[in-house]
This record gives sequence, C-alpha cells and structure tokens, in this order.
Amino acid sequence: MNILLKYTFALIFLFFTGSMAIGQKMSRPEYIEKYKGLAVKQMQVSGIPASIILAQACLESGDGNSRLATEGRNHFGIKCHNWEGPKIYHDDDASGECFRKYGDAEESFKDHSDFLRFRDRYRFLFELNVNDYKGWAHGLKKAGYATNPNYPQMLIKIIEDYNLSQYDNLALNIPPSPIEIEAPKEANPIISSELYKFTLDRELLEKNGVAYIVGSKNDTYSSLARDYKLFTRELLRFNDLKNEQPIEEGTIIYVEKKKKKAEPLLEKHITDAGDTMYELSQRYAIQLKYLYKMNNMKSGSEPEAGQIIILR
Repeated sequence: MNILLKYTFALIFLFFTGSMAIGQKMSRPEYIEKYKGLAVKQMQVSGIPASIILAQACLESGDGNSRLATEGRNHFGIKCHNWEGPKIYHDDDASGECFRKYGDAEESFKDHSDFLRFRDRYRFLFELNVNDYKGWAHGLKKAGYATNPNYPQMLIKIIEDYNLSQYDNLALNIPPSPIEIEAPKEANPIISSELYKFTLDRELLEKNGVAYIVGSKNDTYSSLARDYKLFTRELLRFNDLKNEQPIEEGTIIYVEKKKKKAEPLLEKHITDAGDTMYELSQRYAIQLKYLYKMNNMKSGSEPEAGQIIILR
C-alpha cells in the first residue's frame, strides 16, 4: 500500500510539474512585450526598423522558446561565421551546425544589428526608408538571410498582426526622427539654421553642396548624431565609416550624404605622398565607393604619389 501511494504521488508530482513547464512557454505577445525595448534601442543605434528586429526575433527564436534562445540566448539564429565567442551546436540545414552563443538577450540583439550593419550584402537595406518594413522584409530574403521563400511574407504578417510598426514610430521619437537635410543651393561658408530642423550649436559649413561640421577631440559620433537628430549608424555612413572611432581636432564630419562626384571645375587631384582615398573623399565631399569607381580602383587600395585621381 505504501509503495502504491508513493507511485501515485510521484505520478501526480510529474503531472503538475510537467503542466507547469508547459505553462512556462512564452507566448508571442509576452515575447514582444519583454523585448520591445531592446528592439527600439537597436533601431536608434543602427537604423534597422524595430518592427523588423522584433519580427525576426519572434520567427527565429520561436517566440523565445527555441533551444537556441533558451540555452544559447541566440534570438536570431545567427550561425558562427568566424565567430570567436562561445558556441552552441544545433541541427538546422545540416546536423550539428555551429551557432553563436551569448551571455544574454541584449547581446544577441546587438550582435544581430552588427551582423547586418557590417556585411556588404546587407548594405543596400540601409538605403531604404526606415519605415519601409516591407522593403526590409523582402531585402533580407534577397540578401540571403533566410532560405525560406516565404520569409518576407512571414515577417510582414507578424508585423501587421501585432502592430509592430508602432515601435518604429516610438524609436523615431526618442530622439526625434532622423531628417532628410536639404542641401543649400548656394555655396556659403556658413549655412542658416532655417534650412535645418535642428538647433545649431556650432558653425555649420558647406563643401560640394554638402553640410558638415568641424569636430573636436571631445566629440563622439554618437553624441553628434543625437545633436543633429540622426542615427549613429546614419552619421557614420555619411562619413564612410563602419565603426565609431576617436575624433581628432579639426576632423570634417558630414551631417548629410556626400555627393557622387566633386563640384564643377574640380576635375582631378594629383596625389601627394600619404594621400588616401578616404581623405580625398572627405576633402571633396565624394562618397568613397564612387571615388573608387571613377578611378577604376579596387576598394581598399590606395593611390601612389603623383597619381591623378579623377573627381568627376
């Protein structure tokens, strides 16, 4: 009788603990509520729509319930790809594939942003309007983020079913949304603040019809982005940078997109020893990729002293 009672109690215990475990599975609304703040934060830093971040996280992590999410804190299914950090192995397209493992969800959300920001195949996405979640959804599939042919439609459905675009609007208002700055028509050394939707606290200059400021050693790209109501990623892109770096006194920092070629009458530049393509792109307010293209040079290569660089 005692043995029978013990087995009965054991079965009852297993039933209730199993029910509790099942009950602990996170629902999609719960997942969105828990991680919406991380998505908004990453949108403000990277310019990736919060709606896209959340939709991808829901889909890739099974609303936070997948093994990769629970054991590896990997919410986006990002594989190792030369990853030097902790790893977790999981069956996916093949058996025992290597995936990145993180310390917490915030680290995963940040790495997802960096994964998209610093890979050339995703670069075109950052030319899209930040509110264009449909363009982003289709673009992610085009760039090869997922192999499922219905991936864009799946993301869009999650965004629209759960009104995730509201978090794009939230991110755009904290701080206020990035703005398209209209280049001044006249080449004046000082530009009137009336042309801009932010308060100027320093002299705003112009080169090749592109507005810029002169940085100081106390500046950072993040602080300047806040001042000029831009995303940090956006300001870095305007200056052909992928990562934050120290700002030296006198550094030219563009607050809008550079042009594809130099202004009229500036046809060419003869290089001095030590000239770099990046320095020339900043000197003449030309996007670096177009400067390389005009001169039939491989990206990352540098000119020799005395070389003629075509500017337009």
